[in-house]
Amino acid sequence: MVDNNEEIHIEDEDARAGQTTGHMRYVLGIGLVIAIIAMSVIWIIPALSN
Repeated sequence: MVDNNEEIHIEDEDARAGQTTGHMRYVLGIGLVIAIIAMSVIWIIPALSN
């Protein structure tokens, strides 16, 4: 018989499905910079043309 109330402890590395190389920080940072630049251009160009 299986006890469903028993706690299961898994190490951090075993619980993660992927590797932790840190590349996603660069992807998120570059994406954020591109979004800020794009929104600034969308806001600045119409302001200068008026």
